Amino acid sequence: MNPQRLHVEYPNSKLNADWVVGFVDGEGCFHIGINKNAGVKLGYQVLPELTVVQHQRDLQLLHQLRTFMKCGVVRRNHEDRFCWRVRKLNNLSEIILPFFEKHPLRSKKNVDFHKFAKVIRLMQKGEHLNPDGFQKILKIAASMNRQQSRDIRIKI
Repeated sequence: MNPQRLHVEYPNSKLNADWVVGFVDGEGCFHIGINKNAGVKLGYQVLPELTVVQHQRDLQLLHQLRTFMKCGVVRRNHEDRFCWRVRKLNNLSEIILPFFEKHPLRSKKNVDFHKFAKVIRLMQKGEHLNPDGFQKILKIAASMNRQQSRDIRIKI
């Protein structure tokens, strides 16, 4: 039991798919980061990630989520916040995408998930390494997470 939430029990370590879907629906974020990096072919790196952030009092939930999904890391995010984060392309493509395709998110976050999945599949084909594919990814990323689709071009 959590002393700040006296009437709330933690789920046991055997989470189920419906709980995970609801938790990620409410607390998760599918994000495509684009970072300048002189060490890569086009000068920009594409960094897809799934992140779930919680206050330290609910750190146990992030560890249970990591155990359930069998991937990702739990790290301090900021001050008293922690996150479960999945960035490894193989884990995203082989664990995260199949899970949320089999167990769809129920909120509008499902729209971002499908955009996220499209980027992961483009990256698996190496599209992030050529200018046209990179621009496709950039356009998808710019339309995610409550941003209106914008025509953002990075000269490479």
